[in-house]
Amino acid sequence: MNRLNNRVIAAWSLLLFTMTACVPALKSREARKQAPSYYTAGTTDTTSSSAILWSRFFTDPALRSLIDTALANNQELNILLQEVDIAKNEVRARKGEYLPFVDIGLSAGVDKVGEFTRNGAVEHNLDIEEDTRFPEPLPDFLVNARASWEIDIWKKLRNAKKAAMMRYLGTVEGRNFMVTNLVAEIANCYYELMALDNQLEILRSNIAIQQDALGIVRMEKQAAKVTELAVRRFEAEVLKNRSLQFDLQQRITETENRINFLAGRYPQPVERSSARFADLAPDSIFAGLPAQLLANRPDIRRAELELSAAKLDVKAARASFYPALRLTAGFGLNAYDAALLTETPASLLYDVAGDLVAPLINRNAIKAAYANANARQLQAVYDYERTVLSAYVEVVNQLSNIENLRNSYALRSQQVDALVSSITISNNLFRSARADYMEVLLTQRDALESRFELVETQKQRMSATVDAYKALGGGWR
Repeated sequence: MNRLNNRVIAAWSLLLFTMTACVPALKSREARKQAPSYYTAGTTDTTSSSAILWSRFFTDPALRSLIDTALANNQELNILLQEVDIAKNEVRARKGEYLPFVDIGLSAGVDKVGEFTRNGAVEHNLDIEEDTRFPEPLPDFLVNARASWEIDIWKKLRNAKKAAMMRYLGTVEGRNFMVTNLVAEIANCYYELMALDNQLEILRSNIAIQQDALGIVRMEKQAAKVTELAVRRFEAEVLKNRSLQFDLQQRITETENRINFLAGRYPQPVERSSARFADLAPDSIFAGLPAQLLANRPDIRRAELELSAAKLDVKAARASFYPALRLTAGFGLNAYDAALLTETPASLLYDVAGDLVAPLINRNAIKAAYANANARQLQAVYDYERTVLSAYVEVVNQLSNIENLRNSYALRSQQVDALVSSITISNNLFRSARADYMEVLLTQRDALESRFELVETQKQRMSATVDAYKALGGGWR
């Protein structure tokens, strides 16, 4: 007997070794997780603005109110929250797969066999007393419970459950990344709206100046100092700027409604304090170290979790090449008369079985699933590396952008001061016939454009600060 057992064990060991040797070798590699040591040479400060809560980073009460409303009502964010719940339920489903399944059943039926069939002929040819003969037709009553359990020898089911857990955590990080983007987009739209309000106010004041200049030109024409051409040119400039008002008003309406859409509400006026837009000073941004991005950026953490899930998928797919052990058992009561179900042990039935099954021939489907899992793992590796690289580039670009816009704003402020003062000078020179009307016209046009550009640069400065905060991983806490 021992010799027979040893032969069985040896046969299964040989079979297992053969199947293990037949698992195809596929290409794989680890993700590069080493980030650069610094953003700019010599920087060692570990302070990062990403740790600041958005409610403290943005001090404008109206802006904070808009962000609060958006986080509660934004439809896209709420859709993503349902994806989180779906992933959580998937974890529950995977967890249940490596626990025993138990079913309970209740059945009743009748069975009438033909007299000229084998069973019928046997039954009718037997010399059975009338009181012991089975009923015709034969009823069948059954109450039973059945259990089945796949023993997770190779951790296939547990690895699948862990992969589902990683993907669930990934959807949570995806939700955090969505929050970061939503907060940044609300802030950028808010600053754009304030900039448009300021540009509209600048345009209206410039129209008033040009209308005064048009009155002067008309008087100069009556005095025969200028021609009708000068009057027409000034009139055209006034009409052009009055037309531009409607373009700005349309952009204001669209920006307001973009904010309302992000906040999950129908079009309505957006509260803001545009009068102090020019006095806003962008918050200081502390970048910290690139290695901190791996912990602060939700998209990087999600890519890392997806990578871990893909690795577990490969392990689960590899386990499909190995034997699977399944245990089944049943227990119940069975009788041809319902009143006899309780007559135990006569009505008692049970069964226990164990199956050890392994794929042997035509394993193409298993090989394909394994190859696909490995390919998805490589995709996850490249996606992780791309996400880290993209995050680093974003931070470097925004830090550079903040510095360049700061220098540009200082020079544009000087340009505006020079051109605004030149309007008065050109008007005085025109009255004294020491400058022609084109100089006045061009000076006013240049002054308007420079003031517009200054407001635009201020908006870009505020947006660059917001984008740097987002790139560092702030806004989701």
